Amino acid sequence: MQIQKSQVREFFESIIIAGVLAFFIITFVVQSFVVQGHSMYPSLHDGERLFVNKFIYRFTEPKRGDIIVFSPKGEPGKKYIKRVIGLPGDHIEITKDGSVIVNGQIIKEDYINEKARYGIGHYTVPEKHVFVLGDNRNHSSDSRDIIRVGYVSYKSISGKAFWVYWPLNRIRILRNPEYNF
Repeated sequence: MQIQKSQVREFFESIIIAGVLAFFIITFVVQSFVVQGHSMYPSLHDGERLFVNKFIYRFTEPKRGDIIVFSPKGEPGKKYIKRVIGLPGDHIEITKDGSVIVNGQIIKEDYINEKARYGIGHYTVPEKHVFVLGDNRNHSSDSRDIIRVGYVSYKSISGKAFWVYWPLNRIRILRNPEYNF
């Protein structure tokens, strides 16, 4: 049986098209990300792999509760993953007992195991920025660390995490929490 030149050409064209399509998707639409560390525990676990929607923030702004991947200002070569707590113009207070107050309302956070023991203070989120916290408040470098992270600019956000695909026994879609305001 002899392979025809047209079949070989068709095979290589398919490979090239698949490569271009994969490049387009990875560059502009979806990217894989590996969770490193415990800063988002219990929502995300060290070593989990997830997909990040890189396209969403071209059309909409981040929302409170989104889990985002971004480059921190103090470590531009790294990628962090945290939860959006504050939006532009929000006034945020972290109290001595670790409660988070946004615009005068204590937010209900069912996704954390323990409240913060540090980072107590008042914060006002500038325009085109968000205030982020790790779900594992006492083991997270986040917006409370004004030197390494601080307020996260929209420009430094890679995208929104939306689907954990590895390990297989923990596959799930990431949903935003329901806040009480």
